[in-house]
Amino acid sequence: MAIQHTRQGAIAGLEKLLARGLPVDVRTSSGDSLLMLAAYHGRHATACTLLARGADPELRNNRGQSPLAGAAFKGDVAMVELLVQAGADVNRAGPDGRTALMYAAMFDRVAVIDTLLRLGARADLRAADGCTALQCAKATSALRAAARLSDRASATA
Repeated sequence: MAIQHTRQGAIAGLEKLLARGLPVDVRTSSGDSLLMLAAYHGRHATACTLLARGADPELRNNRGQSPLAGAAFKGDVAMVELLVQAGADVNRAGPDGRTALMYAAMFDRVAVIDTLLRLGARADLRAADGCTALQCAKATSALRAAARLSDRASATA
């Protein structure tokens, strides 16, 4: 029920379950926390509620993905900002070495790239395969992301 409430943004129902003792960081069988589901589904108010109750913005699922990576993949700038303000590390990588910036680059999420860079993301970090965010963008033909990261690299060189 908590999963359904979170996906739908049904805060009142979720609040009732939390008030009855449901752990705020409860997970699905795939390891997705309620905060991960809220981030992925763009449920900002639900994410705020969970964070206010102590949800861990760094809690990763069974694949090592964070709520921040999910928000970056979806292109949700407001969620990215919310999660970082709540303590999500913009440079923390998953087991594959990919950061939220790399996910934003791979999926051509230019507004998220700009936001993450403004919030301190490092474009020079490398994933386990040696790819930087720029190389990730090029590898997935994310042309706008590649152009933005190339422009930034030129400006900082």
